[in-house]
Amino acid sequence: MKRNSFLRLGVAIGALFNAFFDANAGSKSKTRENKGFKVDAGKDRFDKNISPFEGDTFYCKVSTKDTDGGMYVFESTRIKEGGPILHTHYDTDEWWYILQGEFLVRVGDNTYTARPGDFVFGPRKVPHTFAKVGQGEARLIICHQPAGKMEEYFKKLSAGVAANMSEAERDRLRKEHGFERVGPPLTYLKQ
Repeated sequence: MKRNSFLRLGVAIGALFNAFFDANAGSKSKTRENKGFKVDAGKDRFDKNISPFEGDTFYCKVSTKDTDGGMYVFESTRIKEGGPILHTHYDTDEWWYILQGEFLVRVGDNTYTARPGDFVFGPRKVPHTFAKVGQGEARLIICHQPAGKMEEYFKKLSAGVAANMSEAERDRLRKEHGFERVGPPLTYLKQ
């Protein structure tokens, strides 16, 4: 990783941690422990990676439980091109830090091309989506802050809960987890 990319990531993560700790100052801990931890590269925090979408593996790095709901951070390894529907989170900001490959990330009316070392922020209540473009494996780190119910939602998808649901039932499931569909997935022209 280039030095500037590393520094940008450090600043971004530092800002998020500061915002989290400021927002939770004085609150009593529910599940968090007062000790740090390390999650090895290519590993899941609990050694239970999930695959909520075909060709996509999530490796939890910081669980909702680790932060009393303050944030959820995971690494996503993607094989297939494409990505999620255009959606809006009610109370959760989302950001993407590209590790490998190329992505298009749409936030509001802007669509960004994001490559390794690039960072994109999506504020709550602003429609957003992203799509992996190109062949081969791609990886990115995604954070939801506060965590909301996104970790729970992805675990349900990985367990096959939505496999036989109608689109209306999927919409209800999304709303139960703090977000809603507002449009189709991001489309792009293959070169």
